[in-house]
Amino acid sequence: MPFGLLKYGLARTYPGKNLFGKARPLKQSYDVVIIGAGGHGAACAYYLAKEHGITNVAVLDKGYLGGGNTARNTAVLRSNYLTEEGVAFYQASLELYKSLSNELDLNIMFEQRGQLTLAHSDAAVRNLRWRAEVNQHLGVRSELMFNDEIAKMLPHLRMDADARYPILAGLWHADGGTARHDAVVWGYAKEAAARGVEFHQLTEATGIDIAHGKVTGVRTTRGDISCGKVIQAVAGSSSVVGNMAGIKLPIHTFPLQAMVTQPYKPLLEPHVSSPHHHVYIHQTSRGEFVIGGGSDPYPLYNTRATLPMREVLSAAVLELFPFLGEARVMRQWAGITDMTPDYSPIMGESPVQNYYLDAGWGTWGFKATPISGMTMAELVATDRVPELIAPFSLDRFYRFEQVNEAGATAASH
Repeated sequence: MPFGLLKYGLARTYPGKNLFGKARPLKQSYDVVIIGAGGHGAACAYYLAKEHGITNVAVLDKGYLGGGNTARNTAVLRSNYLTEEGVAFYQASLELYKSLSNELDLNIMFEQRGQLTLAHSDAAVRNLRWRAEVNQHLGVRSELMFNDEIAKMLPHLRMDADARYPILAGLWHADGGTARHDAVVWGYAKEAAARGVEFHQLTEATGIDIAHGKVTGVRTTRGDISCGKVIQAVAGSSSVVGNMAGIKLPIHTFPLQAMVTQPYKPLLEPHVSSPHHHVYIHQTSRGEFVIGGGSDPYPLYNTRATLPMREVLSAAVLELFPFLGEARVMRQWAGITDMTPDYSPIMGESPVQNYYLDAGWGTWGFKATPISGMTMAELVATDRVPELIAPFSLDRFYRFEQVNEAGATAASH
């Protein structure tokens, strides 16, 4: 093994396949332009090419492939939401994740280790019981679990009756898990590129051309291009790009921080979250503990990590796992979340004809990557709104038909 690495390290050429080739100039015209080369943009491009044969597609990004919020999430997957619309949508995504490694011919490191949401009050127990019944009704493996079972599953979890906020019960979601976020976006991108889709990195959209209420093109830092349809998939910048098309979105944007500790031997199998403490934690396959929590308390477009949030997360996780008091924090970072009033995404058609929205993903975007790409591709290719995403249309806010998932967050933002 060392000699093989040395041979390739000293060689003038590398035997690996270049998936994307050299940067190419933009064409004058495309059938579809996707703004945002993250997980959702790459997935949509893949399904447009694979399922609908639409390959004259350009995916633009002001940075690099998968370098935005896709690179900054904590890779948690679950479908134990509160509303029928939300549960059906995220469960469909989870089902796609199960076979995604084979479909993309790339190991996305998908693991179903379960997810446990803790309740620290009688009101929280009632909420978890409600969610369990909704989940079970829709075929999702979710059940209420009490302290004797929790203690057996998590012997390192602090279960003291005299704790500041004693644990009363938990919602066990057997299908919860994790996946490698960069592998997901790279897998979708390589398969889309193999079918003829173009990915243009370092190509920022600076304006949207509209004529008679219909999108006609996109202006970029590398020139203007005309197109038949545009998909906006720019998590963290949805309001900014939406404004280019004259669309006012009901979104407020907040930083969301997380951190990683030094590696430990494997001792925490499921993902554990406590909405009461505003914290969640899981252990990676490398042994590191990933710790995240609620959004920062102020709207801001900033991915800089802060010391106050590190202290808040540390104090919260130590209430649950005191042994982590000696752990060293190795990395800390922030993503940008687009929060809607009802904690559900905005998907589908917009007031501008042929301009489609994939926005408002808050903290739940990575979970929905496969199904978002598949349904948005179907909408763009057929001009028919798939049943799964119909409840998430922009005009629901004007009809007062919100899909309220605020009660199903992992860390109560």
